Amino acid sequence: MTVEEYKEHTAQGRYIEAGSEAHELMHGAACEARRITCEINGDYRAPEQIRALFSRLIGKEVDEGFGLFPPFYTDFGKNITVGKRVFINSGCCFQDQGGIEIGDDCLIGHQVVIATLNHDPTPDRRKSMTPAPVRIGRNVWIGSHATILPGVTVGDDAIIAAGAVVTKDVPAGTIAAGVPAKTIKRI
Repeated sequence: MTVEEYKEHTAQGRYIEAGSEAHELMHGAACEARRITCEINGDYRAPEQIRALFSRLIGKEVDEGFGLFPPFYTDFGKNITVGKRVFINSGCCFQDQGGIEIGDDCLIGHQVVIATLNHDPTPDRRKSMTPAPVRIGRNVWIGSHATILPGVTVGDDAIIAAGAVVTKDVPAGTIAAGVPAKTIKRI
């Protein structure tokens, strides 16, 4: 299975059986992701070096307006898409096997977690997973320590408050806060 075939598999939300070809590809990609994130995180890097390493990590070029403050962690890398002028602050963890799309002009706060896989709840199948992409619209601000769970879409211009746990879609132009996150205000 190629990375592109894997991405198509997960885009359709198809089950990932433990030990399957898709599961094995995930493990191989995780090794590469760890190598590249160690380069990103292991020493001071100038912004242009960070952009080059992040582009290598995700397998596509990021624009000159992209910014990242290390450390950054991901366990796949090749299923992240970022728009223009995106900023990711330090300590973020992206579990991107199911796909993460981040729109233009987004700000991602310290230690944000974005998850795109759910393990099977059945005990004897717990190592198998179901992917669900996370989509973040344009001009979204995600506050520090927020967690966005699989399958969530965050609409354009929304704000996710610090510490929120986002389990459901967030409408455009709103502020979501709490555990679980709820819309508390229109912008």
